[in-house]
Amino acid sequence: MAIVAGVDFGTLSVRVTLLDSEKGRLGTASSEYPLNRKREDPDFATQSHEEQMKALVRATRKVLEETGVDGQQVAAIALDTTGSSVIPVDAKMQPLNDYYLWCDHRALEEARHITSLARSEKLEAIEWCGNVYSHEWGFAKLLHWLRHNPDKRDKFATALEHCDMVAATLTGVTDPKLVKRSICAMGHKWMWNPKWGGLPPQSFLSKLDPLFDGIREKLGGEYLTSDHIAGHLSEPWATEMGLKAGIPIPVGAFDAHWDAIGAGCKEGDVVNVVGTSTCIIAMAKTAELVPGVCGVVPGSVDPALTGIEAGLSATGDIFEAIAKRAGVKVRELAQGLETYRAGQTGLLRLSWDNGDRTVLVNPELGGVTFGWNLLTTAQDELYAAIEGTAFHTRIILERMAEHGVPVERVINAGGIPQNNLVLNQIYADVLGKPVLVPDGTPTSLGSGIFALLSAGVFPSVQAAQEKICLPFKTYSPQPGAVAVYEQLYQLYRSAYFALGTPNAEALPLGKILPELRRIAAASRA
Repeated sequence: MAIVAGVDFGTLSVRVTLLDSEKGRLGTASSEYPLNRKREDPDFATQSHEEQMKALVRATRKVLEETGVDGQQVAAIALDTTGSSVIPVDAKMQPLNDYYLWCDHRALEEARHITSLARSEKLEAIEWCGNVYSHEWGFAKLLHWLRHNPDKRDKFATALEHCDMVAATLTGVTDPKLVKRSICAMGHKWMWNPKWGGLPPQSFLSKLDPLFDGIREKLGGEYLTSDHIAGHLSEPWATEMGLKAGIPIPVGAFDAHWDAIGAGCKEGDVVNVVGTSTCIIAMAKTAELVPGVCGVVPGSVDPALTGIEAGLSATGDIFEAIAKRAGVKVRELAQGLETYRAGQTGLLRLSWDNGDRTVLVNPELGGVTFGWNLLTTAQDELYAAIEGTAFHTRIILERMAEHGVPVERVINAGGIPQNNLVLNQIYADVLGKPVLVPDGTPTSLGSGIFALLSAGVFPSVQAAQEKICLPFKTYSPQPGAVAVYEQLYQLYRSAYFALGTPNAEALPLGKILPELRRIAAASRA
């Protein structure tokens, strides 16, 4: 028996959950921190490491107070964070700037350069991340920072992903060479893989830009899965947080990957972590190259399996944008959606409002909606947007299955499925298979599970899941809706590849609008 703390750093707040190995969740507390944006530069998005650490202290003390748990009883603490949140530091591990947050898109030119050179050099690593390097990922952001901060280059020692920086801070690491780096973070965002000996070769990195000379060595340290210990909580931070010094902190990971573990993901499962965007996580004993899928990394989710990551660049953000344009909240706009029927809106909506992350890997696409008429409402568009994200998810799952990734169970995790029952039913009908949803909030359960493993309470991820994970609600496909969505999906798939692929073969799109009208009329009859 043990009590542990599971920490989840999101985009706007940190959540700390206390978990009892026998009783389950004891309580959760959160604390917010600011997201720095610039009206004159919409691609700018940063956050302060200091503000995040202050929020962690506040949330930890709050959950201890609310649950009545003595901090000296907490046996371990584990941390997951947003991914692609990169911070440059000096030789003493002090931040040289704020985090480039995951949604900071300033590094577009750097990412294009990396993609172009990697393709021309036939770099194997680029093929394993969708054949396109994202402007959200580590090397692009680091190169952008080096190019735009010449006055700080001489102080630069290394760059860290958020999960590694927080763990290093809490464990008192002051030498970059002693940092334990997350395979989850470095594999999915920095092209690390044991298949080609770790990071891309220095010759390639130097060819990108002389500013990268020696960068491979600067990104050193141990690269480890999350069944290893990053270190132990230092005395100063233990005092700040109200915990016991010396408790273990495992190597961290990304929020979506540990959310999948907390949602009960096993081999053969696919978890849609649906929030502002969607992160799709699967696991397999072995996995081949999946074209257009942005990450296939051994040990990145469950240390014993290969993690596969894909996703949608925007989901909840699309719903929020539709509601904002209508001058209402999403919750208000969603009232009554349960009365809608498959295809009744006459709309077909592509979910490219923030580009396409998988499988086209194209950030320059934009949202497309077919079928508008003079009576179409914002609520109609919201319903069509939910349908569109489900169709997009089906395209991704079919691509995975085509390349040997088992898709036996579909689990909807993240915040939105807990509050939008219509979305879960639409996903079941579009995918044509049951969709499982944790019966309760799974956020922070994944980090709690890895904290329990580091405390030696359970021998494996699976053993911890059996005890800790929540039961499922099941949304079963409705045959009538499945038949309608099969027709709509074929139209969606045609439009998706015809409009989203440069130099696509000619395809007759003239049937889309008449077919949408026919399907809508039949649905309303």
